[in-house]
Amino acid sequence: MGQVIWTEPALEDVRRIVEYIAFDSPAYAESEGARIVRTTRRLASFPWSGRIVPEYQDENIRELICGTYRIMYVIREEACYVLAVIHTRRDLDRALMV
Repeated sequence: MGQVIWTEPALEDVRRIVEYIAFDSPAYAESEGARIVRTTRRLASFPWSGRIVPEYQDENIRELICGTYRIMYVIREEACYVLAVIHTRRDLDRALMV
């Protein structure tokens, strides 16, 4: 069984998502943040379960879809590193400032 490690930028993405949603509904914001985090738990047992990120075509850079969010991660040895959480409507390069 591997580890799921959240990078600081990915945690900041979730914080911003929760803060934005909380303007309209604090309760929904909290549940949406928890749902995003919960979605990544399966990576500990099934790291290859996400699809390859189409923009990169690298089998180690993958994503899970959670509602309207793309949870991007990279597989390295025995761990999955969550890199970013991006709304599906956002341009990936702009969101990641690549």
